[in-house]
Amino acid sequence: MAGTASQASLLLQKQLKDLTKNPVDGFSAGLVDDSNVFEWQVTIIGPPDTLYDGGYFNAIMTFPQNYPNSPPSVRFTSEMWHPNVYPDGRVCISILHPPGEDPNGYELASERWTPVHTVESIVLSIISMLSSPNDESPANIEAAKDWRERREDFKKKVRACVRKSQEMF
Repeated sequence: MAGTASQASLLLQKQLKDLTKNPVDGFSAGLVDDSNVFEWQVTIIGPPDTLYDGGYFNAIMTFPQNYPNSPPSVRFTSEMWHPNVYPDGRVCISILHPPGEDPNGYELASERWTPVHTVESIVLSIISMLSSPNDESPANIEAAKDWRERREDFKKKVRACVRKSQEMF
């Protein structure tokens, strides 16, 4: 196990170094605590031309000791109203689900986690999720209902989240 953890640690250090050297538009990432490479603070800038435009949304990305064989978990610490974000902030997208067949039959194995994903590809997938909610299998039922049936209510709640994120930034 120690060997796996040290391989994960080396890989995460390399990804952090790459992101520091070559920042990616739309987000910033760094360690929560310099002594723990397995927990990252990510700030996602609301994608342009979406309801989240102008927002600054913070999240914690927690990596398992056997990364990249298993996916990290991602949880928004900023308030977020979205069909694919649980009320407690946990992000629910296919690439963060464990590899292999979906026991519920909603996802193809090819849509789930694979070790080729990086911090960059994960965050870019979350940015894409903000642009295009998937209300077919929502994590937040109320947000999905608003998205489908009460679009103006949905927009109002998202605007409130954006305003709150700007005040916290």
